[in-house]
Amino acid sequence: MARRTALSRNRQISELNMTPLIDLTFLLLITFIITFPLIEQGVPVRLPKGEASQLDQANTFSIALNEQAELFLDEVPTSEETLALELKAKAEANPDVTILLRADERIPYGKVVAILRLVHGANITRMALVTAPAP
Repeated sequence: MARRTALSRNRQISELNMTPLIDLTFLLLITFIITFPLIEQGVPVRLPKGEASQLDQANTFSIALNEQAELFLDEVPTSEETLALELKAKAEANPDVTILLRADERIPYGKVVAILRLVHGANITRMALVTAPAP
């Protein structure tokens, strides 16, 4: 019995359908746009209440002290010795660097002063204490 269809008619489709890939790209973009503002603070710190002005976020680094007096530099756990070396390196790379200090309101004041001494020892002149907005 003879074949009814020719083999030349059954060609492979060499195109890639881009519509599902574009849909996935837009879905991921919308997801990141919605969730990015929620990721701003990674270290849980209960800040003291107070009024303050807005700061320029260009060329800033964050130091955080949580309730257990654990030290973080840009959400990365660190020690005081390592922090001192990092601050000196950042000050040498850019003298206009700004340090934002976020300290939990329940830790002893002496721990905050020790961190301020490290910032001063690295010759960083631009520093701010971050507070929560007053009710």
